Amino acid sequence: MSGTESIDLSRAPLLSHLIELRRRLLLCLLVFGVAFACCYFVVEHIYHFLMQPLVTALGEDSGRRMIYTGLHEAFVTYLKLSFFAALFVTLPLMLIQLWRFIAPGLYLQEKRSVSVLFALTPVLFIAGAALAYYVVFPLAWGFFISFETEAVAGALPVQLEARVSEYLSLVIQLILAFGLSFELPVVLLLMVQMGLLNSAALINGRRYAIVGIYAVAAFITPPDLISQIALGTPILLLYEATIWIIRLQEKRRGQQLQAVQSS
Repeated sequence: MSGTESIDLSRAPLLSHLIELRRRLLLCLLVFGVAFACCYFVVEHIYHFLMQPLVTALGEDSGRRMIYTGLHEAFVTYLKLSFFAALFVTLPLMLIQLWRFIAPGLYLQEKRSVSVLFALTPVLFIAGAALAYYVVFPLAWGFFISFETEAVAGALPVQLEARVSEYLSLVIQLILAFGLSFELPVVLLLMVQMGLLNSAALINGRRYAIVGIYAVAAFITPPDLISQIALGTPILLLYEATIWIIRLQEKRRGQQLQAVQSS
């Protein structure tokens, strides 16, 4: 076989992989476009859902309102909200397509490990988003609203009149922050699979991890202690749970190695 023929043969698998990758990306984009259109069609229902924690904090019969100060602000905000909702809905499909693309190049043991990580990714993200919506929002909104003051002699009342874009931007930011932060176990387990970490390194770095976790929580959450603790504490628990899982995996591999050596 000549050198030119061998180069052509080596290019053929690469070209087929690129074609397959393009096909899967186009599929994801198509589904995302359909999801975006559907989300925009029901964007008011999504808006009401995300607004519910604030409505509950203010009271159902408070007579409050949301405002927007630019002619295009509400429209652009609805587009952003539709984009976020579509991304949230299509994330599992994107992960499935990514898994199907890389799975043929993995060994059986690697497939099992990576498939578990891919299955955990949307579950952990939804768990983080649910914690933000059902726990953090009611506590944080109640804390911020407590700074309102009534009208007294010689002073004007201080009341909240939130902008639609600012409120929804804060909500989306917190949901993404909590969802992505809950992916810490997936990242750590993937690094263990790549041989970059082990349980001993995670245990020795625990004190630095605690400081780093709460520093990141303070950076990506609003400036209130409730949100910072509500984000930092679950992530720290996930960190400890990941160490426990890794130690179990290392113990199992050690037992399998001993069995092979003794046979």
